[in-house]
Amino acid sequence: MSAHHSAPPVRRLGSTDVTVTAVGLGCAPLGGLFAPVDPAVATATVDAAWEGGIRHFDTAPHYGAGLSEQRVGAALAPRDRDGYALSTKLGRVLVDHEGQWDLWAEPNGKRAEFDFSYRGAFASYRSSLERLGLGRIDIGLIHDADDHRKEAVEGTYRALAELRASGEVGAVGIGMNSTDAAAEIIEATELDVALIAGRYTLLDQSALDRLYPLCLDRGVSVIAAGVFNSGILADPKPGATFNYAAADPRMVAKAQAVAGICDRHGVPLRAAALQFTAAHPAVASILVGARNPSEVDDALAMYAHPIPGALWHDLKAAGLLAEEAPVP
Repeated sequence: MSAHHSAPPVRRLGSTDVTVTAVGLGCAPLGGLFAPVDPAVATATVDAAWEGGIRHFDTAPHYGAGLSEQRVGAALAPRDRDGYALSTKLGRVLVDHEGQWDLWAEPNGKRAEFDFSYRGAFASYRSSLERLGLGRIDIGLIHDADDHRKEAVEGTYRALAELRASGEVGAVGIGMNSTDAAAEIIEATELDVALIAGRYTLLDQSALDRLYPLCLDRGVSVIAAGVFNSGILADPKPGATFNYAAADPRMVAKAQAVAGICDRHGVPLRAAALQFTAAHPAVASILVGARNPSEVDDALAMYAHPIPGALWHDLKAAGLLAEEAPVP
């Protein structure tokens, strides 16, 4: 572990026995997101997270059509199975497919297709265990059910609730990008955790309205992902991506204004982005995606970077941050 920071604290998910570290490793990049990843580098990335005290690893069949799960499983194979929490997702099954597709740069003859059926969930769960080389999954999440709410509740959720009741899955939740659809599913089910990407960041605090209060009310722990809104908060230059598409000029200008205030206080924008998202009482953990060890080390250093209270005050005074947003 690097000398400059201590391991992130540990938090319990909902009322379950599953615990996660306050920083988790998002493993989509290890599935070859946008560019190929050397399998040895993937293992080194998981090892760097472990050395830094991270004990929560999040993957999904969708990431590289199974490649992320295979790489994460291989990297975690030597580790004590009770020493970490692994989350993967249900709601897609892998089918045969030739050629390139989507965001993934390493074609492997497969692609993921939506399947929110009850039977599809069990098939997805068993296949994930096989790719991961594990006997159980700690956290099972319904993946991207934004436009499939009814099927997801009647199919995937029913299957996950049974897996939870039989002790095969420790905690059950959703993994989504939208706030209203997420809130609807939370209201219709008994979830332990909600992994929400990009809706509570320095640029987008839409989760404050309905979603986070609902999670607090129902005892649903939030895992916040997408803290950099897919890149713009790591490097707010023209042409940066916001929610995986080119950011509009107003969003770039806002990100640059936030960065300017961070600069005045000598704080990297990345540090403010990570710590702001982590400070909300609904948030148990933030998920940081990384494709190599230095990105992991940077995230842990940014999570531990000292930030003066005046920085948050200045962001609110400039109208760049919701007045009611809790700050570190």
